[in-house]
Amino acid sequence: MVSLKLRVASRAGLACLVLCLTGCGYFDSRTVHKAQLAMIGMTENDLHSCAGIPDKTLKMNATTVLEQYIYKPNTPGTFSIAPLNMGTVTYNGSGSACVMMIRIDRGQVSEVHFAGDNDRLIGHEGICEPVIRGCVRQPESTMRHVSGGLFGPVSAFSSPPIPPQSQSAVWNGPAADLPALRTPADQIAGGAAKAAAASRAAAAPSAPVVPAGEAVIERSDAASQK
Repeated sequence: MVSLKLRVASRAGLACLVLCLTGCGYFDSRTVHKAQLAMIGMTENDLHSCAGIPDKTLKMNATTVLEQYIYKPNTPGTFSIAPLNMGTVTYNGSGSACVMMIRIDRGQVSEVHFAGDNDRLIGHEGICEPVIRGCVRQPESTMRHVSGGLFGPVSAFSSPPIPPQSQSAVWNGPAADLPALRTPADQIAGGAAKAAAASRAAAAPSAPVVPAGEAVIERSDAASQK
């Protein structure tokens, strides 16, 4: 009889914990961070099919587009729960808005970011869950499969690492000018080239200082010997 009461009490306590975590945004945060993995690689057409048309679009270069989704809930995170009819508990203080920014590289999602006042009581970016809900609940064929279990590869308190990006997705100039893409050999070669250029500049004769308005006449060695 005692063991039965203990089992009932433990299950009731677990149910209260789950309700509290759910109401406080813990599982919403995990869902949002799961989307940051699952949406990588999906096509832009599939993104629009499940998340809708973006509020803003910025063409960064010929192959890269930045799309922005803005979400502002009607009620900024106030809710009440009554676990096991033992009294009503009201929670306040969640975030009030979410901005989702998606980098599209050659027609596919390469990066997903969340910004704004978007945290709930437990976890990060929980306010953003409605933005990606359609894509996570009914995944498109070009999305990745990511385990959503309690011990899956996501956390409620931190976003997953940003996946590797192509050179054209992060830089509009030539690859050689992007420090993050330089190898140690490139850095050594670049340092040697700078040292050689400085040495040549030091060895070269200094140019004459010419008053303003006067022309400079270049003479060859042959002309100066006449």
